[in-house]
Amino acid sequence: MTPIIQLGIGGVGRALARQIVAVAPAIRRRYGIDLRYIAIADSRGIIAGDPTVSEEQVHQILAVKEAGHGLDSMTNAITDRHWIELLPATIAIVVDVTATSEHTAPLAAAVSAGHRVVLANKRPLCDEYDLFTALTERGATRYEATVGAGLPVIGVLQGLLDTGDEVLRIEAALSGTLGFLMSALEEGSSFAEAVRKAHALGYTEPDPRDDLSGADVARKALILARTCGIPVPADAVSAESLFPPQLATVSVAEFLQRLPEAEESVMERFAAARAAGNVLRYITRITPDNIEVGLRELPADHPLAGLRGPDNMISFTTRRYHDRPMVIRGPGAGVEVTATGVLSDIIATAREL
Repeated sequence: MTPIIQLGIGGVGRALARQIVAVAPAIRRRYGIDLRYIAIADSRGIIAGDPTVSEEQVHQILAVKEAGHGLDSMTNAITDRHWIELLPATIAIVVDVTATSEHTAPLAAAVSAGHRVVLANKRPLCDEYDLFTALTERGATRYEATVGAGLPVIGVLQGLLDTGDEVLRIEAALSGTLGFLMSALEEGSSFAEAVRKAHALGYTEPDPRDDLSGADVARKALILARTCGIPVPADAVSAESLFPPQLATVSVAEFLQRLPEAEESVMERFAAARAAGNVLRYITRITPDNIEVGLRELPADHPLAGLRGPDNMISFTTRRYHDRPMVIRGPGAGVEVTATGVLSDIIATAREL
């Protein structure tokens, strides 16, 4: 049996739980791997197995969460212990699909004790550099979904580096959310309308300011740079924000209501780009010496200019892929594809074990 502890049962977490239940029999037949939950946790409680969480219990958890309740409302919920106390003597996979930084130190402790980690949550990898190293050294943590949702970005990058290639430049559109917004503007939507629709579709982080501030893209850029071996400090990557400072501290509900206050600047830049025959894209450029994250005008024939909707594109220019960079393109947002990226990492880790 491969024991799994899952932290987070929000949109991505619920999609992941459904996918695990659905594919577990096939994985058992194909690889002889028995994926089993031993605990599922949210911010208010933990449901632990005896010794495993049954499929029926998983469905009960999903129903409770979809009804808007916390796990502490369930019978036999654990509310007075930390998940790390539930780690078994055998190697377990701890899966973090939350959006909080509170699990960073415990995850590093789990790795130190010999367990494995799979992340959709970017924050543990964006803390101090020594924590990034503690999590990722010796390949103990897989984190494909942190950068490209279901796209094979991290695996490709690690493959290039592991085979002795040298990354010279990474150029990318790393936010499916911001790509969706730019496409919506091109189709005639206002900025406020586009953001609200992206939020309703689940393309944004729980707080859309994580996307609109560029913070989510900055985290992805930081993870990519660190994966390349660049010891970038946690606060070294700055990003251009797409909303004014007065909206930074209000509630999410109030922010969504007051979105028209953020429109003027973005719409002016969009109009200026269109008048010049260009397109507006939120992009990332990474070199060994510099990391750039922000809204930029691009000529219409630029590869990133052709992106539409929530697609991501990432281009690796390396010593081997110099004249013709390696390009990856596909959906970069959405709970199902993100959960798929996490599940792929879980299966890869289980096969490795």
